[in-house]
Amino acid sequence: MEEEEKGKATEEEISDFSSLPEGVVAKILSLTTPPDVCRSSAVCRTFVAASQSDIVWDRFLPTDWELLISRRKPSNLNFDPISSPKKETFFSLCDSPLLIDDGNKSFSLDKWSGKKCIMLGARDLSIVWSDMPVYWTWEPHPESRFAEVAVLLNVWWLEIKGKLSCKMLCPATTYAAYFVFKMSERRYYGFDIVAADAAVAIVAGECWTSRVCLDPFLDNAPPKRRRRTPCLRRNPLGNSMSRAKQPQERHDGWFEIELGELHNNGGDDEIEFFLKEVNCNYSKSGLIVQGIDIRPKISRRPA
Repeated sequence: MEEEEKGKATEEEISDFSSLPEGVVAKILSLTTPPDVCRSSAVCRTFVAASQSDIVWDRFLPTDWELLISRRKPSNLNFDPISSPKKETFFSLCDSPLLIDDGNKSFSLDKWSGKKCIMLGARDLSIVWSDMPVYWTWEPHPESRFAEVAVLLNVWWLEIKGKLSCKMLCPATTYAAYFVFKMSERRYYGFDIVAADAAVAIVAGECWTSRVCLDPFLDNAPPKRRRRTPCLRRNPLGNSMSRAKQPQERHDGWFEIELGELHNNGGDDEIEFFLKEVNCNYSKSGLIVQGIDIRPKISRRPA
């Protein structure tokens, strides 16, 4: 009996919503989340129509999205900023990151929240000695969203930095920064000895630090791809590798390691990102740098 009464109550609630004007339902849906809106279309015809409304999807688009796409690299968009439905615009920005600022950054949206995601390409980072061909080389990569990646040939001192204005991110939002990389198919070495130092800091504000492992194959090295350093057991710093954050493989085939997180309160501050390994007396090679990905911590989707 109780189950039947609950079922009747649910039907009555749906009936009450169905009787509301489509614009009112659309306004209600705009106060939820993108996944909630997509699920609501299974409720009734009124919800199907309302879930397509520009009123709903305009609410999920960041207020400066048109300004950001105006900074894109000259190319065709997958949508018309003026005439395309806002739902189409939203999901296009979720699924197809746009290259902006001379192609050195990318802009996209998180489909779970509508929050902005920014990726700094390797060319937008400060990489020590990256302008010296004996240490680094710049190459196109078929799996990178950017025109070039930085490929490490040989260094002892690894130091990578990036900067981003807080204005480019959504306010009142917690973000995490991820270093996105691969290892050379030919050979890599020097990343299985000492954990690297990572930090995310708001200038003149808080700073988050951590220790990270940059060897995605630490426990399962592909044969003939690396040169294992025989002195690892004698290096007391080597013990830190097991306690450091470990890389995770992304759906796009790259690896990422979380550098840290921050809560963006807005304002004119800058965020700085650091990654360095300068305590090791052994050379490093084979690292392929795509960039640093900054996306909402609340995101439930895989990278």
